[in-house]
Amino acid sequence: MVDVAEKAETHRQARAAGSIVMRPETLALIVAGTARKGDVLGVARIAAIQGAKRTAELIPLCHPLALTQVTVDFEIDTAANTVHCLTRAECFGRTGVEMEALCAATIGLLTIYDMCKSVDREMRFESIRLLEKTGGKSGHWRRQ
Repeated sequence: MVDVAEKAETHRQARAAGSIVMRPETLALIVAGTARKGDVLGVARIAAIQGAKRTAELIPLCHPLALTQVTVDFEIDTAANTVHCLTRAECFGRTGVEMEALCAATIGLLTIYDMCKSVDREMRFESIRLLEKTGGKSGHWRRQ
């Protein structure tokens, strides 16, 4: 792991996003709340938060962080048969929370896949990406 002992503790925040594209019938099940495994977006939200909290266990060289907040929002795009996952992670520390926000988005989308794979194995993930980060020596960065 990188030595962060000399870095200043600052308020750090990161936002990430990703999408899962599916058949219209699959999206209809999610929206109606009638998927066989239950409330897809509710379970995916909790899984995404858990994913952020366990990032250091999943990514070998990530520092464990005391997160102060993780938020997960889903947007339904019926025109594109897509669910967009938007995450935000925050902490007060010596290293950034980009990986936690990205991990949250990825785990949220993987959970949607898991809960709906029995009806749609052709779902696909798209555009998992960092949107913005603040804090630390490098300051503020935002995707164009």
